[in-house]
Amino acid sequence: MADFGFAKKIGYGNKTWTFCGTPKYVAPEIILNKGHDYAVDLWSIGIFMFELLTGTPPFTASDPMRTYNIILKGINAIEFPKKITRNAQSLIKMLCKENASERLGTRKGGITELQKHVWFEGFNWSGLLSRTLTAPIVPKVSSAIDISNFDRYNEDDEIPPEDLTN
Repeated sequence: MADFGFAKKIGYGNKTWTFCGTPKYVAPEIILNKGHDYAVDLWSIGIFMFELLTGTPPFTASDPMRTYNIILKGINAIEFPKKITRNAQSLIKMLCKENASERLGTRKGGITELQKHVWFEGFNWSGLLSRTLTAPIVPKVSSAIDISNFDRYNEDDEIPPEDLTN
């Protein structure tokens, strides 16, 4: 996960109305300008989980406006590939509820409710919190500047434009 340039701290119980984010990950309340809070992060986690499991996000179209229209149809309009287990589907659908206050993690049980979801059964949350979990993949590196695990790109490839947003 990367690109936290749009991250914004807001107080508990407060909302923001800033329209920003990668179109495929934008929650319905942002599109509808209803004001939003941390529930949009839970939505994005559900979308990210779908993409990690399938290789593609659930809501995509040829342009952002079409993507937003598909998002507004809801996660239940998406056909899940057979390779996604029932437990994974359940978690994604609970994170991507259209009504932000119904999303897993926003209800009475809070984040603890999310941690207790059956998909996480057997996961060592205390190990995660204490940073003692063993990484499932540890790349071999020869030094602190070893870049052998990164893709190589031709120097003639197009260079991204400079940031002009200031």
